Amino acid sequence: MRYDTEHKQRTREKILDAAALAVREEGPTQVGVAAVMSRAGLTHGGFYAHFPAKEQLVAATIGHMFDTTAAQLRQRSEGLPPAQALSGYIEAYLSPWHRDHRSEGCPMPVLASDVPRLSEPSRQAYAEGVRSLTALLDGWLSALDFVDPNTLAMSVMSELVGAISLARAEPDTARSDAILEATYQQLHFRLGLA
Repeated sequence: MRYDTEHKQRTREKILDAAALAVREEGPTQVGVAAVMSRAGLTHGGFYAHFPAKEQLVAATIGHMFDTTAAQLRQRSEGLPPAQALSGYIEAYLSPWHRDHRSEGCPMPVLASDVPRLSEPSRQAYAEGVRSLTALLDGWLSALDFVDPNTLAMSVMSELVGAISLARAEPDTARSDAILEATYQQLHFRLGLA
């Protein structure tokens, strides 16, 4: 049976959604094609109609994770003044919910330690994803008339990713919460959002 282009694209999205969840839960090097296809409700043999090998699946999944995150961020911030959009992003990023839900959060901290060992296409997809999310911050900071908003956006993004990574690694909940709160307060003060 031949399927139309839309069906093939929907199936590919289904595979990428399943792979994104697996990558967030297990890491990109632990993802198995058979498990991803099963999670997507598809047969293992159908995989090769969409990707020539696992390496291409991982690279496409990383891009998909960033695209999904950026689309959600744009949707949540649509129509908000820049200061409110930026403040809301920082608050959501540094929330206990984000810390506790790796499988639904930002791909940057989930993938950062694995990416240097991945293929060039996967590293490129990660780098492009980081640039796309940083560009959203850059846009808000530009609208708020910060000097050198691109450099500031890179710094803020690094601080957010570092804080959530440290908070996730901290076994004591009170100390983990304190990391998130301190970072939130310092960013709001530094960016004049307090």
